[in-house]
Amino acid sequence: MIKIHHVLAIAVALPLLASAQTPAKPAAPAAAAPAAAPAQKVVLAQSSMGFVSRQMGVPVEGKFTRFDVQSSFDPKSPQTSKVVLTIDLLSADLGNAETETELKKPGWFDSAKRPQASFASSSIKALGANKFEIEGQLSIKGNTQRVVVPVTLTQKDAITTADGAFQIKRVDYKIGEGDWNDVSIVANEVQVKFKLALTGVAKL
Repeated sequence: MIKIHHVLAIAVALPLLASAQTPAKPAAPAAAAPAAAPAQKVVLAQSSMGFVSRQMGVPVEGKFTRFDVQSSFDPKSPQTSKVVLTIDLLSADLGNAETETELKKPGWFDSAKRPQASFASSSIKALGANKFEIEGQLSIKGNTQRVVVPVTLTQKDAITTADGAFQIKRVDYKIGEGDWNDVSIVANEVQVKFKLALTGVAKL
């Protein structure tokens, strides 16, 4: 007579033996990682960053020769894009050594202590016809103000060029302190104009 505990033992063992004899299914191949988007880089030889102020009503033009752009801009999805611009204030070039030395002083750029200005976008809006509006924070000498920058994009071969201009008030950034705070001598309004050539931007 087969005892009950023998029957139970066989009932338990049979499924285990069956699973041991069933070949394991091969693991599904891992999904391929999406290809990384090409890095966007500024082409300095085809870019410019300039400014125009007015002293006693006379235009004074200058430019910065060293700057950089960190960009992850997608023309099809501007709302998820980001742009960060840094400018080396020590690279200010006005074509006059005496004026350039004056600009480095604490009353102006104070560039020995604060050598960089920066702009970081907070939102980018498409306006149509390859025009965009970039809103962000501009920081100079530790003073930060909201600015809105209109930009027009063009593309040729692998280069995307962003052209734009906007106005700031120098007193907001404490540029020109002391006697130079008088806006009747040096105008408060300063126009910033730029052309940034970038590689790695998707087709418009």
